[in-house]
Amino acid sequence: MSLTDFYNAYLDSQSKKPPTPPAPVARGKRPAPFSLRLSDDEREQLTREAKGAPLGRFIKAKVLGSPLPLCMRQTGLTVHDRESLGKVLAMLGASRIPNNLNQLAFLANTGSLPMTPETEAELKEAVREVRSMRALLMKALGMKTGAKR
Repeated sequence: MSLTDFYNAYLDSQSKKPPTPPAPVARGKRPAPFSLRLSDDEREQLTREAKGAPLGRFIKAKVLGSPLPLCMRQTGLTVHDRESLGKVLAMLGASRIPNNLNQLAFLANTGSLPMTPETEAELKEAVREVRSMRALLMKALGMKTGAKR
């Protein structure tokens, strides 16, 4: 058998095979995105109305008539402002200030820290200020502050 005959026989055998079925669609696969063309003015108007919220999520909420999620409520902040405030809140959480205040409170409760009325007042004021900073940052980010202590 020549190389040409072998190749032709191979092609014939391939054409007689039944077509392979298409691959099944994976579960949970998202549908194709929907595109929307906007003029520059339309996009600028939507961006203003979104007030820093992701534009796609804002348009989806507006079209479907659903309320904006809590994190997207209109706070008047730009995305950059929200990112900056989020970093400040994260830094406050990562700082040792709350832990140090807790250690001071423990020492005071065990009698290891000489507690004068002035020291106690200063510690309580420091705790109030930290809580106030946290509450203000979370309010600025449009987040719920949770239960008051």
